[in-house]
Amino acid sequence: KAILTHTDNMLGTLCVSGATVVKQKPPVVTLRRGETATMDCNLGTVTTSAARWYKQIPGRAPQFVLVYFHRWWTVTYGTGFSSPKHSSNYRSESEYYLIINNVEDGDSAVYYCATWDDPSKEFVSQ
Repeated sequence: KAILTHTDNMLGTLCVSGATVVKQKPPVVTLRRGETATMDCNLGTVTTSAARWYKQIPGRAPQFVLVYFHRWWTVTYGTGFSSPKHSSNYRSESEYYLIINNVEDGDSAVYYCATWDDPSKEFVSQ
């Protein structure tokens, strides 16, 4: 998971922890309002599935942000999310990243990257 928080003067700290299958990084990024957030997601051995991103504000249900699959070269957005504010791309078959442009207070949340793991027949995330 990636936690994006803010203070009065900054859209603060992006904290990330590791997981067994899906890993997100970098460890910490500090952002000011108006800057660009980039969150990396490594799907490990999963190379035939898309990266799905979710935003969760504490106390609320997760919101689907977008899904991106390198073989399609297209992004499908959830309700209330769109380009150019949100976008995604990939570095390899298992390395994706989420981009949030012009960050603002409303972007403060926990961001999860998830993918479908075919052998276990379930979605996996951090």
